[in-house]
Amino acid sequence: MTAYLSPDEILTVRDAALETGLADPSVRLMLFDGIMPRYRGTLPLLPAPGRQLHSDLNEMNRVERLVDGTVPLEIWLRNAVAQTAEATPLTIFQRALDDVARNAGGEPDVMAGVPALEIKEEVVFRDDTVPIGFLRGGDQAGAAVARIKVSPYQGGAPLQPNGFPHAGTGWLIAPDLLITNHHVVNARAGTGTGRPVAEASDLRLQAQHTSARFDFDTDEVETEEATVTELVAADPELDYAVLRLAAEPSRPVLKLAKQALAVAEGDYVAVNIIQHPGGQPKRVALRNNLVYEADEHDVRYFTDTRGGSSGSPVFTDDWKVVALHRGARRVENVMYQGKTTAFVNVGTQMSSVLRHLAANSPGIHSEIETAQRDGNDGST
Repeated sequence: MTAYLSPDEILTVRDAALETGLADPSVRLMLFDGIMPRYRGTLPLLPAPGRQLHSDLNEMNRVERLVDGTVPLEIWLRNAVAQTAEATPLTIFQRALDDVARNAGGEPDVMAGVPALEIKEEVVFRDDTVPIGFLRGGDQAGAAVARIKVSPYQGGAPLQPNGFPHAGTGWLIAPDLLITNHHVVNARAGTGTGRPVAEASDLRLQAQHTSARFDFDTDEVETEEATVTELVAADPELDYAVLRLAAEPSRPVLKLAKQALAVAEGDYVAVNIIQHPGGQPKRVALRNNLVYEADEHDVRYFTDTRGGSSGSPVFTDDWKVVALHRGARRVENVMYQGKTTAFVNVGTQMSSVLRHLAANSPGIHSEIETAQRDGNDGST
């Protein structure tokens, strides 16, 4: 077998690894993660980290594949990509990985000047694939999301003549606690500072007459609606409201991210939203879903939503909730997918919501913390 990479290409990979600190002996085990330990034990051990790195790359470059069918150099390069943030070394590792993976699979190289009828695999810019468990996790998470309908009240009576229910989305943050936006429970038309605010007594009545429909995945199947007994915590500035359900709906509680989402320049972070846009059956935003920016209080993203999506959980790819979706914000000079966008969607960091609950509704905060700590799945 000929080598996967030329000597010059090996030197380029070595130099990139040296530049990013991957020659450190403490990192070597991480780079060999997934490579058969028995093979790893056959590699020569050298005292100088740089020489060790060069020796490892040369040895792996000569091995077509191991008895378990894996290609050690390919695995090493994948691990190097995962450990690298700097743009230039990352490009070097990714290009080498593409060449090794393509050669190992016997695939044609479209850049070789020979017409190719088919290209089997290629990573465009970055690898956006996720494990199949991502879909299973999303399906499980969706069971905790409900369509909410809130009927407006005024002066202690149903609002007339425009007392049509307002639709939104909510989700289980504890076994019998549903969280949504304050403006969903407020159930008043208007935007920004011009939004009318329901009196406190009417807000409580609206909460008590709120219905939550779980498993609303299609119009073809009728599902039961859960009832709400009270509004137990809320804040219009952070735009959250926590509702107590009359009975635990025996379904999973969504897990919260332990830290606020932070996004550095150049990071590609996706957020996914399970929602009931327009009060319609459940939909999932999985595409066009990169984060634009994040700060202590807000996460702003390109993930698609519509009216009725307010109150939806905003997930990272591990299906942990990082934010409570609340609306859109106008922006200027922002490009996405080669076009100028006038809006980005925005959600409140769940870390901010939890801090506010701890300070203002400690009992509710304790319930949520217990549910998160115990891994309560709602089945009692």
